[in-house]
Amino acid sequence: MQNKGARGNRRAAAKRAEKPAARGQAGSGSSGGRRPPSRMGLWLKRGALWGGGLALLLVVVLGIAVAMAARSIPGYSTLKATQPGQTIVVRARDGREIVELGPSFGEWLDYDEIPANMKNAMIAVEDKRFHSHFGFDPVRLTGAVVEGVTGSRARLGGTSTITQQLARNLFLNSNRTFDRKAREAVLAMALEWKFSKEEILELYLNKVYFGGGAYGIDSASRKFFSHPATELSVGEAAIIAGLVKAPSRYSPTADVQAAVDRAQVVLRLMREQAYITPDQAMVDVSEVKLKSQAGQNSVRYFTDWVLPQLDIILPETFEPIEVWTTLDIGMQRAATAAIEANTPGDAQGALVSLDRDGAILALVGGTDYVASNFNRATTAMRQPGSSWKLFVYLAALEAGYTPEDLVVDTPVTINGWSPRNSNGRNIGETDVRTAFAFSINTVAAQLGNEVGFGTVASMARRFGITSEVSTFPSMVLGSSEVRLIEMTRAFAAISARGVGIEPYGIAKVTTARGELLYQHEPTPDRALVPDYVVAGMTDLLQAAVQTGTGRAAQIGRPVAGKTGTTSSNKDGWFVGFSSGVTTGVWMGRDDARAVRGLQGGRAPAQAFAAFMRYAVKDRAVEEFDITVELPEWQMEPDDEALFGEPEEYYFIDEQGNLVEPGRREPTPSPFDVEGERPGDVPRETPRDAPREAPGDGPPAASRDFLEEATGGALSQGQRDPRRQPSPPQPP
Repeated sequence: MQNKGARGNRRAAAKRAEKPAARGQAGSGSSGGRRPPSRMGLWLKRGALWGGGLALLLVVVLGIAVAMAARSIPGYSTLKATQPGQTIVVRARDGREIVELGPSFGEWLDYDEIPANMKNAMIAVEDKRFHSHFGFDPVRLTGAVVEGVTGSRARLGGTSTITQQLARNLFLNSNRTFDRKAREAVLAMALEWKFSKEEILELYLNKVYFGGGAYGIDSASRKFFSHPATELSVGEAAIIAGLVKAPSRYSPTADVQAAVDRAQVVLRLMREQAYITPDQAMVDVSEVKLKSQAGQNSVRYFTDWVLPQLDIILPETFEPIEVWTTLDIGMQRAATAAIEANTPGDAQGALVSLDRDGAILALVGGTDYVASNFNRATTAMRQPGSSWKLFVYLAALEAGYTPEDLVVDTPVTINGWSPRNSNGRNIGETDVRTAFAFSINTVAAQLGNEVGFGTVASMARRFGITSEVSTFPSMVLGSSEVRLIEMTRAFAAISARGVGIEPYGIAKVTTARGELLYQHEPTPDRALVPDYVVAGMTDLLQAAVQTGTGRAAQIGRPVAGKTGTTSSNKDGWFVGFSSGVTTGVWMGRDDARAVRGLQGGRAPAQAFAAFMRYAVKDRAVEEFDITVELPEWQMEPDDEALFGEPEEYYFIDEQGNLVEPGRREPTPSPFDVEGERPGDVPRETPRDAPREAPGDGPPAASRDFLEEATGGALSQGQRDPRRQPSPPQPP
């Protein structure tokens, strides 16, 4: 029994041992029983291998680029001796020097001489991971990518680290291109490779630009606080550190409140990063004593607008240059005086004056550049009021209206909007010229509704308005905000007889040796509207000055222009032209509050006249061409009747029948379909009369008159082509 049991156990064990072997043999022909990998898995594996290989290759290439850049970077002593910045001499149109802008340097401070608060403030606001990254900050770069995808603006700074900013200041320009950013990153890593963190920060703080021509913290400290940088307090260091992001916007000499607000941000970041205590962060920055600044000429509004254009029109260069502008020094002084003398005491004023080719002759962006460098001539967005009616009446004139056409000043409601005139009255029937001259709102609303608000917006775009324009009915009264320079440009196109104008301020740029780097090229002439529209619009604009709301703009020679006043006297405008000079004036408060007594026909028109008397004193008196010659398709039959004898024209009898010249016999109705109706008897014509095919030639009377007389509607083929932009189509 025991032997049988033992044999049975051995037999069972042998069978168990055979089963795995059998499975192994059975699967030996099909990859051991495992399922083959999927195609997706193969692609993922290959992608990972290729991606890893490509990444490795990029690292190698990047390492080679950084190594080569590091070899090309000058030594520390050379970089220390090289002063950044570019001297720029700005000249007026007659060659006289307006201003010289160039670098101002203080004493070089070694790393140990720079106050710790200054170093910490700069790191806190510009590059909090300065001590840990290797030239560029992957965290900030990732944040920038996320912002680009989501549209968020949560970060306080840009993507450039202190090292990248130093690389840009030393070796590159400020163009925002991918190529420049890539070169900046490579050079930043090369700087980190070659120099220590202390050396990089020392170079940066002694070379970074702080505005007003000040390079380096010592120059900035002396400019803004009248003492060397070694004596900077926590609050002063916060103000200087806050300037790097936007030197002109946060300059304490231009906008104290903006500088204080920015410094508060710097102090908060310093506290969050444990550079200062909460008590130190509570410093009252507004109590920091600033160096008193001497008054600056208003020409700085012009240079602030024109000089940033150099980055676009010039190749990369660091040598001294001379910028020859279009500015007329005498006109600029006259413009400044006109704004200062006429602007209400609690308001701001701005003026832009253009020559007939678009050259800027004078530009004033405010009443006091030192108090505020905000440029209200080129940047401020304000409602233009009735000066916007330029585009309404341009569209109406293009549609066939003439200055003599009759319109009705009567209460009107359009889509629930009921405009009212400034005097609260309506005068009834009047003509287009009077309606424009006295800026009658109800007529402008009716014309805008008739031609279409989209058509008015399109006309504004045609004349150079780039700001957003609404198509709500109230837009005809100037509810869309625009810039003064845009409106002046539009009026200048009328002065130029309908040719588009592009404002410009730089005539040419040369090196200090006289080598030409840039020359302004005139834009090709492009007619915006037909001649008859320009003549009609000039007629209306001249009437507004001669007899209408713009009488205060008269200067003893032909002037054409338009006033504009917004609700509650928040904005006052006058834009007009004479002898080829177009000038726009705006007045109002920056906070858009009402200004007592401000109307476009008062202070703005008076400032316009004061400036224009000087601007055109050496120019010939030019009479305006206001002869409106309508195209043939807009000519009325009654107009053509003046060129012939009455017996040569058609008449309509009491029954509405057409009567030929020299006859008083009824003729077949002209409203039949081409050919003769069944049953009609052909009429015999005199032997000497010219024979015409049925339907040839338009009716001599107007379509409206014929329809009223006959009680029927003209078919498309019988409409008078003189009332249509294209000939009638055959049936």
